[in-house]
Amino acid sequence: MLRKILIATLGAAGLLAAAPAQPVQAAGAGHIEHVNWSFEGVFGTFDQDQLHRGWQIWTGYCAMCHSLDYFAFRNLEQIGFSEEEVKEIAAEYTITDGPDDTGEMFDREGIPADYWPSPYANDEEATYINGALPPDLSVITKGRAGGPDYVYSYLLGFDDEPPEDQTVPAGSYWNSAAHMSVKMPPQIFEEMVIYEDGTKETPEQHAKDITAFLHWVAEPHLDERKGTGIVTMLFLLVLTALLYALKKQIWSRVEH
Repeated sequence: MLRKILIATLGAAGLLAAAPAQPVQAAGAGHIEHVNWSFEGVFGTFDQDQLHRGWQIWTGYCAMCHSLDYFAFRNLEQIGFSEEEVKEIAAEYTITDGPDDTGEMFDREGIPADYWPSPYANDEEATYINGALPPDLSVITKGRAGGPDYVYSYLLGFDDEPPEDQTVPAGSYWNSAAHMSVKMPPQIFEEMVIYEDGTKETPEQHAKDITAFLHWVAEPHLDERKGTGIVTMLFLLVLTALLYALKKQIWSRVEH
């Protein structure tokens, strides 16, 4: 029994230690730049200031074209917004609700329990306006090979000229991370927002901040899970040590 517990403990520790620090890049993908994220590794956590900066970019730019179907306003309390602030933010948005007693849908003021509303009435309207359907970004960092590194590289990956063997259709843009033509034009530029905390507003910083925010949206309980995992590992290690000491004490009384 003791041996099984020891093997399980060391095996779990080995899996954590062996986890790659850098996402695996899919074969045939474009140029993906690795970024040192604060939330990487067993002990990594989200940078709350960075999440606030990413929130600034999301509300000022990304939310105009993209949705966050799985993100509720109340989640903002996890990154330091007060309950009253969340209520005020939610109230700025109109939510289509219903049906009412007559079977009709109606509009109302948003509340913290509401999920982020789409900027479009339906997918057809979104496709017509943009030329292609803008993806929902709720889990974008988990739905792409390369994760946050891919999203960061994509945002900064708009080159003036595509490779010689590629032709970019009219109304499209070449992206070196996706290694293909895309409908979204370049979105990241210097001082696109003025940070309230004084952080320098470079394109690279903007891309890092919005990517970190989107990864938090996709993994809102990441810090909590890591904390639970660390406590569990410490418990197993202490338990293993106690059981080993108990075994030594018991067998020390037995003549060999």
